[in-house]
Amino acid sequence: MNSRRTLAVLTAINLLNIYDRVVLGAITEPLRKEFHLSDTQVGLLGTGFTLVYALAGLPMGRLADTWSRKYLLSAGISVWTALTAASGWAMSYSALLLTRLGVAVGEAVCGPAATSWIGDLFPRDRRARAMAVFMLGVPLGNALSFLINGPITQAWGWRIALTSAALPAILLLPLLTREVEPQRGAAGSLASPGAFPWQLLRIPTLWWIIASGAIVNFILYALSAFQAAFLTRFHGLSVAQAGAGTGIAFGAGGVIAGLCGGYLGDRMIRRRVDGRMLLAATAALMAVPTSLVAIAQPAGAGLWALVWLAVSYGLLSAYYGLVYATIQDIVTADLRGTAMAVYFLAMYLCGASFGPLITGNLSDRLAERAAAAAGLAAATEAFRAIGLRQAMFVIPVLTGALALVLYAGAVTLRRRSWHN
Repeated sequence: MNSRRTLAVLTAINLLNIYDRVVLGAITEPLRKEFHLSDTQVGLLGTGFTLVYALAGLPMGRLADTWSRKYLLSAGISVWTALTAASGWAMSYSALLLTRLGVAVGEAVCGPAATSWIGDLFPRDRRARAMAVFMLGVPLGNALSFLINGPITQAWGWRIALTSAALPAILLLPLLTREVEPQRGAAGSLASPGAFPWQLLRIPTLWWIIASGAIVNFILYALSAFQAAFLTRFHGLSVAQAGAGTGIAFGAGGVIAGLCGGYLGDRMIRRRVDGRMLLAATAALMAVPTSLVAIAQPAGAGLWALVWLAVSYGLLSAYYGLVYATIQDIVTADLRGTAMAVYFLAMYLCGASFGPLITGNLSDRLAERAAAAAGLAAATEAFRAIGLRQAMFVIPVLTGALALVLYAGAVTLRRRSWHN
């Protein structure tokens, strides 16, 4: 029972982590208009955050392997929520960017510390379900952030939305301090005292997992940054409607697929060592046509676009429980925090950091090209809508690449089992 309670608290922390991370996605349009930003500048907010998050994650991962994970998480929550509230009172684009970089440092604690903790709470054949529950924080955090902050922004402005995003920490911090950490190597985990971090680089499967993380986070961060804006610009939804619709799509799709993926992953790992990776590859492959159909919907078909986006997001969200459990399986207990930090560092530097920036820059370029073809010197809002839609077609292309990379990782797991 204590393990379930701890998992619930860690999941709530992860939810707040994602909620505060993607809050800018729900307020993009009013923020862009107040500061007169281009889509490239909007994307830079996400890219700057992600770069700092990735770099800060490595020392945080080592701390998670050598220090109290509970105290580390408490400090991280305090930092990121305080700066989230402060960002609501930024008077310039540069001030907003600076506070978001500080939020990234605090949030870098969550992934390595919490997943290492969960790895010591649950045995191998229950780990995918536990990770899937923990990673429900991603779709639920996304969903609630858009559902709540879209309407708040519509009613009271984006500054109130940012300030209020910090309030749940008041409840979560006391709950966290009551939890008791398990010993490293508990729950039947392997431990190797004195292991060195660079030994992780000798695991071929981890290289493929890192590559898959770069791709999936490029996709999901681009969606978080621009999906609500896409619905507002191209399909004509209001800020509140786009925020609520995106929240429902993220929540419904992510929760259903995440739980199903975790359950099936634990069943498959009993039958074959590469079962979780194969399941993740299959889900990614299924997301290719669904994301293509979602983006290809004609202007005004916002409801159908949301339905297909919900399916696509759900299939992609199944990745987390399956792949994160695989990481816990293939590394020793005293290197789990470091393994997750290395994974985060590579995937964010090589993928997630560029998702919003490249998508935003591509949107600007395509909008300008469409305007020039119509004989205009500058892109109007109508052409910005066209440019953003065209830029988002990068998502199904990369989703296909994700499926191939995950399958290659599954192959290395099979080879590893044969050699053992």
